[in-house]
Amino acid sequence: MSKTVSASTSVARAIDRRSLLKSTAATAALFAAAKAALPGGAFAQGTGPEVKGTKLGYIALTDAAALIIAKEKGFYAKHGVPDMDISKQASWGATRDNMALGTKANGIDGGHILRPKTHLYTTGKVMQNGQPLPMYTLLNLNEDGQAISVSNEYKDLNVGKDASPLKAAFERKKAQGKELTAAMTFPGGTHDLWIRYWLAAGGIDPDTDIKVITVPPPQMVANMKVGNMDCFCVGEPWNEQLVNQNIGYSALTTGELWSRHPEKILGMRADWVDANPKATQAILMAVMEAQQWCDAMANKQELAEIVGRRQWFNVPVNDINGRLRGDINYGNGRKVNAPELRMKFWGEGGTSSYPWKSLDTWFVAENIRWGKFEPTTDIKALVDKTNRSDLWLQAAKTLGVAGVPTSDSRGVETFFDGVKFDPADPSAYLRSLKIKRAQV
Repeated sequence: MSKTVSASTSVARAIDRRSLLKSTAATAALFAAAKAALPGGAFAQGTGPEVKGTKLGYIALTDAAALIIAKEKGFYAKHGVPDMDISKQASWGATRDNMALGTKANGIDGGHILRPKTHLYTTGKVMQNGQPLPMYTLLNLNEDGQAISVSNEYKDLNVGKDASPLKAAFERKKAQGKELTAAMTFPGGTHDLWIRYWLAAGGIDPDTDIKVITVPPPQMVANMKVGNMDCFCVGEPWNEQLVNQNIGYSALTTGELWSRHPEKILGMRADWVDANPKATQAILMAVMEAQQWCDAMANKQELAEIVGRRQWFNVPVNDINGRLRGDINYGNGRKVNAPELRMKFWGEGGTSSYPWKSLDTWFVAENIRWGKFEPTTDIKALVDKTNRSDLWLQAAKTLGVAGVPTSDSRGVETFFDGVKFDPADPSAYLRSLKIKRAQV
């Protein structure tokens, strides 16, 4: 009997040992897979994203590229948010309305937006019934890469950075009872501010000498073709398409108006970011890696081919890739190869991606200039409330980015007409301007 028991026990122990080894091997494999799927072994440490993804909106503009590339190249999946939905929006107005809904009401939780929109949404200035929608600026998607274009009606003037030749032409047209229009993409947005700055620098008041209208980016070229506007400001690829169709010409790129100016951002609803801090970091890291990919000159052709596809922009590659590289055909006989004017996505140490608070300070001040905000607005408080450079720095540290900014100020900025903006004294800037609505 004892020998039988001993044999049975030996068999049982052998089976248990084999089971344990198999179980251990399976568990090890599971954790290895989790570590590969999530950076830093996040799954094993219980620090993975709270959700697998969310919906971000974008407009068919080249500066949305990083959000699209992060999807196409698997960066979202790499950082643990594989279910990101990058959804095309019909206009900036539609983006605003869908942002107000949030994904809980079949809208969006963030996306590619004009940088001042964070301030305009948060204060409720452009929201339905003035209802504030708290937003965060998480990163700057790009610098430069927009343009101000003029109808071929004014081709003989060969207008450039100096808009003043248009003043007399506009006055003659107005005297004939014809309406003058300058188009931009959203009131108080970047394109509104660029074209207003340019016109005002040339002595043209954008509120009294011409009518500033809102037109969605993809509709700019068609509207100029039928004579609905005299000039417009929009992002690419629409200025390049205008030139390629011989409908108008570019007076200047916005990098010539203000070198290395900020443009679009990744902005998200504050409530979503606050509820999903780990997922926010995952999204930030994915987009930051995509920005680095987009910035590499070797990737420009592939970038144009990807975003030009039907499901993204549905635009010919030749309407995208020239200005993306800094090869600019202005459409008035002037062609330049100017890499410094290309759209910048990352920059050394992420300086093009970093959301400098000093640049937000200019946007709020400029919107005070044109009456979008009251002169009594506490600019610093609004910027501090909406700008999350701390989250950018956290993501950069995790990614191991070297040489990141150590200050929230880029210092004094200088515009093409010699005007300077000191973020430490925005009131002095506003006082120095001749054409404005604000009394400061």
